[in-house]
Amino acid sequence: MLPMLHKSMWFLLLCLVASISLNQIQEPIFRTLIFAVLFILAFKTYFISSSPAIYLVDYSCLKPPNYWRLPFSSFLEHSRIVHSLDQQTVDFLSKVLESSGQGQRAYVPPSLHYIPPRSTHEDAIKEAQTVLFPVFEDLLTKTKISPREIDIIIVNCSGFCPSPSLSEIIVNRFSMREDVKSFNISGMGCSASALAVDMAQNLLKVHKNSNAVILSTEILSNGWYAGKDRSMMILNCLFRSGSAAILITNKASAKRISKYRLLYAQRTQGAFDDIGYNSAIREEDSEGNIGVSLKKDVPHVVGELLRANFQVLGSSILPLEEKIRYEFSIIRRKFIDKSIELYVPNFRKVIQHYCLPTSGKSVVMEIGKKMKLKEEEIEASLMTLHRFGNQSSSALWYELAYMEGKERVKQGERVLQLGIGTGPKCTSLVWECNRPIVGEAQKGPWADSIDSYPV
Repeated sequence: MLPMLHKSMWFLLLCLVASISLNQIQEPIFRTLIFAVLFILAFKTYFISSSPAIYLVDYSCLKPPNYWRLPFSSFLEHSRIVHSLDQQTVDFLSKVLESSGQGQRAYVPPSLHYIPPRSTHEDAIKEAQTVLFPVFEDLLTKTKISPREIDIIIVNCSGFCPSPSLSEIIVNRFSMREDVKSFNISGMGCSASALAVDMAQNLLKVHKNSNAVILSTEILSNGWYAGKDRSMMILNCLFRSGSAAILITNKASAKRISKYRLLYAQRTQGAFDDIGYNSAIREEDSEGNIGVSLKKDVPHVVGELLRANFQVLGSSILPLEEKIRYEFSIIRRKFIDKSIELYVPNFRKVIQHYCLPTSGKSVVMEIGKKMKLKEEEIEASLMTLHRFGNQSSSALWYELAYMEGKERVKQGERVLQLGIGTGPKCTSLVWECNRPIVGEAQKGPWADSIDSYPV
């Protein structure tokens, strides 16, 4: 009641000042018109509420058990035995591992350590419980909220869609409220976690004074490719275990304690193009084994997707000088010389930290090159890839945890999280650091290794 009374007083005062000023104008029609415009502007300013601020209170990342580790030698030996591979194929897999940027300490669930790997529904359920329950509990402890204070729950996992869904498994396990709004996102690839944040933001625009929790993971137990098609075997080499839990809220009281405030969320879709749509797709090989096939078009598709996403994002956050240079390059390319490359806006003028897709070392390096980033600005992505492998959509939060562990994110600075997934699709999030972040080095997934990085 008091805020509305306060707004009313300011509104009446503004109208009074405008009325006194307009009395100096002699023509009644002009006086009426100008007063009407001022009245509408004042009303919109003081009475039509804007969307509430969206805060990231805190997040947690899982460090899988040490017995989940899968060194290269074990992976290659198991693959050779399970698939009866010839030496040329083993050498090919070895080159993929060595060039991926992944280290020797990444994790896969116990079911994939068996010979042959076990890919049963029961194994996948057990893995989901192991990666989701602890990280959710850690988030509740960190933020000091109970499961019954959560209004929205979103779980994203691309390849495993049980019934009841993963979100309902969480609701059941933690005895959440009967009116909690639960959602399950599947098939969205490595962009799913960033996409879930955008989804939560839109839900929080409708549901006032609410808490939303996002659980992000990829279940590997049912995703092992059992065939011999080399293009499909690549993902066996790259994908590793991880999960993250994120608490987002629109409660004004959270401003004081939240780590970040969401400034922008931009989604770009590329599935309308057949080349992009088929560049990474789950399908059967010639022997009926299901896997994800990666085409040679992937780098080009990613480049076009980034260009489209940054074009829209840049119009919101870039300074005028950068916008003009980009638009001028479009005009030159269209009317003067089609061979001229488009100008790449300098996002480093407005964004200080970057969480890029950990799809592989070459992908990180190429995105960094396109964005003109310095070596230290892609460090978090490369080190996350080295320590944990490609954890699909949850990797963005391990990268942020790395930067916080190094105490590099300062209050007022901006962080870009970039999620790119099959489809193809791209989601970019821009966060602003809301408060000083210190003392994170000995917490979370980097606690036992932060001092040994960068390598």
